Formats: sequence, structure tokens, C-alpha cells
Amino acid sequence: MSLTEKKQPAALSGPERQWNVVLMCTNCRNPVPNIVEDFASGDTVCEDCGLVLGDRIVDTRSEWRTFANEEGDDPSRVGNAANPFLDGAQLDTIISRGGDNGTGLARDLNRAQGRTTAHRHERNLVQAYKEISALCDAYDMPKTTVDIAKQMYKKVEDFQLQRGKNNDVIIAACIFLACRQDNAPRTFKEICSLTKVDRKDIGRMFKFLKSKLNADTGTTSSNDLIARFCSNLSLDQDIRRITELLTKKAKDMNHISGKSPVSIASACIYMTSHLMGSARDAKAISEIAGVGEATIKTTYKILYANRHELLTPDIYARSSKVSEANLPNP
Repeated sequence: MSLTEKKQPAALSGPERQWNVVLMCTNCRNPVPNIVEDFASGDTVCEDCGLVLGDRIVDTRSEWRTFANEEGDDPSRVGNAANPFLDGAQLDTIISRGGDNGTGLARDLNRAQGRTTAHRHERNLVQAYKEISALCDAYDMPKTTVDIAKQMYKKVEDFQLQRGKNNDVIIAACIFLACRQDNAPRTFKEICSLTKVDRKDIGRMFKFLKSKLNADTGTTSSNDLIARFCSNLSLDQDIRRITELLTKKAKDMNHISGKSPVSIASACIYMTSHLMGSARDAKAISEIAGVGEATIKTTYKILYANRHELLTPDIYARSSKVSEANLPNP
């Protein structure tokens, strides 16, 4: 320790004289020392001259750690927060078995951890959550949708609604419900393609869970689908906006009543892309929207027959590219 200890008398207190110890830098010998402890590097440093006076100091402060996603949250000294999708306390650390044979202390620790999560109910939940996350990640669904799907599945487990039901169908229906609730709906065909589950099975399970869980899902409108379909077809924002206007006008027409929102959205995209000179054929739209080419052309035929009601002056004011002459004759 390169510090000079200098004893000097302190103020008198009573009949006895007390002594204080003053730490002084051996280099600058400032009578008012400016010595600080740098806990990050473990050094004691004189801030006046920069001389390192000591090393390997012990940080005696509280070891506050925070795992919060946002700044400003209260720090926690108890590690990661408990998983709200599981019951009871969880051991978040994953312990490897160690080596190829899995012998020794690592194996014992792995077994000890296994016993903490040995409850069958919890294992089933963990496995289902992994499948939900993997499926949602495949379609780049937001984390909020993933969490809602997990909450749905946990309710199914809590109310024991899974008895006698196919677990893959339950997961598919939970994802479909979650997309609806998160205002990012997917079509039945998209969920079928994602989960490899039959559409009729998903539909039946969707109605069953909606009634049992009192889930407020609302309805899927054509405008909810247009943004995603246009993005997948590499269409610009002007085409998307005009398509949304056409869809709103088309839904008010009596001639198109009974058509599904997916069919209306697909036909309006087909019409707008030709209208603005960035034509997409029915086959390309069919692959993105999951609707048959014949359905798109049949719906477009109705739109074309009523084009004078749809193509109002506000449509032409949106873009100079709009031209009725570009529309193909059905």
C-alpha cells in the first residue's frame, strides 16, 4: 500500500484527546487528499495525480442486478423473474450432463434439476410452449402474439379442456385465437400450412375454445389482411392505400355479399395492381392469400362489372398512375 498514514490530533472531546488517521498520497502529498476507490478495476487511485495507491480492493456494496427489459425498473437481487406461464417456482438455469458419458458432478446436478421440473403437468406445458414459439417464429409473429397463445394454452390446461383432444389441434387453435386477439389475424389456410393440421379440425377447436374460454376474438376484415398480402407481393404503399379504399367500397355493395374477407381482399389487390400498372396475376395472389385462382377471378368479375361505382374521383386523386384502361377484361 503506497499510502502515508499521518496521525494528527482530533478535536478535544472531554478530558481525553483522540487521534484520527489521514490517508495521504505519497506522490502529491495533498493535505486534503482526493483518493477514490474504483470498484470496476479494483484500484485505489489519487484523482489529483492519477497514482494507483492500491489494488484488489473488495467491493462491499450491495450486488444489485437487474434483468429488466426497460430502464428505470426496480432492480432485483433474486435473478430472473418467475415464468408466469408455469406454476410455482422455476429453476431457470439449464445444467448440462457434462461429457459424452454424462458422469460426475454435472450428471448429479442435471438429475437434481430434473427432479425440480419432474411434474408431468409442467413438462407438458414447457413442451407445448416450445412448439408454440417455434411455430410462431416460423411466420415471424410478434412476441405479444406468442405470449397470448401461451396464455390460451395454459387456460386449456387449467380448465382441463384438453382431455380427449389432439394436442396439435389445440396448439393450432390457440395460435389462431392469439392472432385474432393481437389484431394480426391469419387465415385458416395459413394456420393449416403452418401447423399441418386439417382446417376443419382447427375450425371445430376454435369454436370450442372460444365458447369455453369466453374469448373475445372479433371478426377478421379484409383490411386486416391487405397490408400483409401487399407486402408479400412487393407492392408499394400507394397500391395498399387504394386497395383499402376499394375494399371499403366493395363491402358496401350488395353484389358481393356473402364473399369471405380473404376473397374480397385478394380480388381488390388483383384489381388495384392492374389499375396502377403493377399487375400481379391471380396465381401469385393465390399463393400468398391461400385462395383459389377461380375464386379471385370470380370475385374480380363482380368488381369489374361494378367498376364505375368503385372508381370514384377520390381513387383517381390518390395517384396519377390510376387508369381504368389497364384493367383486364374478365
